[in-house]
Amino acid sequence: MVETVQGREVTIVFDGKRCVHSRNCVLSHPEVFVPNVQGEWIYPDAAPAAEVVRIGQNCPSGAIRVFWNDGATGSDAPPVVNTLRVRENGPLALEAPILLGGVALDGPRATLCRCGASANKPFCDGSHSAAGFTASGEPAAKDSQPLAVRDGAVEVSPLPNGPLKVAGNLEVVSGTGRTVNRAAQMFLCRCGHSANKPYCDGSHKAAGFVAE
Repeated sequence: MVETVQGREVTIVFDGKRCVHSRNCVLSHPEVFVPNVQGEWIYPDAAPAAEVVRIGQNCPSGAIRVFWNDGATGSDAPPVVNTLRVRENGPLALEAPILLGGVALDGPRATLCRCGASANKPFCDGSHSAAGFTASGEPAAKDSQPLAVRDGAVEVSPLPNGPLKVAGNLEVVSGTGRTVNRAAQMFLCRCGHSANKPYCDGSHKAAGFVAE
């Protein structure tokens, strides 16, 4: 499911298994990512190379990654501030150097399932739409202090039949861009039942949530 297309200046790598169909790519640059066609659909040279890199930077799931052919850093450059963005009725979009179970993830972006229905846990696969998942993208702000360090690795550990343990410097950002929490460790709901989303409140036990 991974496609690699090399252009004159940049190379695009597309991982279909990571894609959540946010459509940022086809809406912003339909000449680069041509929707609803058979055969070839990715054209790295159809827009200025810097714009193509920006497409990779704007892909929330990390499905699109763009590399400069001369070896310069492309869309995989780590963020200055690690963020976890809460999507309305959808996943959690993490931007940080990510360790998953102790293994470095390709690229600094991933969308994490919080509805409990994804077949590709801990990643979102778009199942929240069919499941009719509803959850606010505007969680209440918590009393938190600015972090002394705002970047660095973030480790995501899916706990068996439980939440996602996330350890590392992280700012939680609402759908409208408000920073609602800052912490170096948090437990995030991934069963879809917490009354305190995006955080775990133990509801996975009563719900009988099962996931590795």
